Amino acid sequence: MGKKSIKENKNIYFESREEAGLTRAQASELLEFISDSRLEKIETEKTSIQPEDVVALSKAYKKPELCNYYCTHECAIGKESVPEVKMSTLSEIVLGMLASLNSLEVQKNRLVEITADGEISDDELPDFIKIKKQLDQIDVTVESLKLWMANMVADGKINESLLNKLSN
Repeated sequence: MGKKSIKENKNIYFESREEAGLTRAQASELLEFISDSRLEKIETEKTSIQPEDVVALSKAYKKPELCNYYCTHECAIGKESVPEVKMSTLSEIVLGMLASLNSLEVQKNRLVEITADGEISDDELPDFIKIKKQLDQIDVTVESLKLWMANMVADGKINESLLNKLSN
């Protein structure tokens, strides 16, 4: 393995390759369609990374969170619609999900009242916004659980073929 770079301000793709213990040449071999010179341009931000590149890097480096990073930081659509997910433990994710669901349970009847007529009046809007924030938190915990599972599969801690079989 080559020497580790001393460059400061490395982007996430550069850091991820180094964390995987790969040189650019080794990474390029794993990636097949990304040359080491293109990889260097991606890592030094001399060229824009493409979605298919991110998918390939996330698989090669066994780092599924690269896809969420790309969507939330670099994709114009994702920046507006995809929640940023941070890696958490399974217990943190489950406890967060339960807290969000319990909080929403209290607001369930209010949501029915607000939406029953198909309109949201000015006086209902503050409660609706509060409920929407609780739903957004549930969305983040669901995405966290998906990311946790993807990492477990990438690390070989969950049987991918069995997971796929049971998921269909």
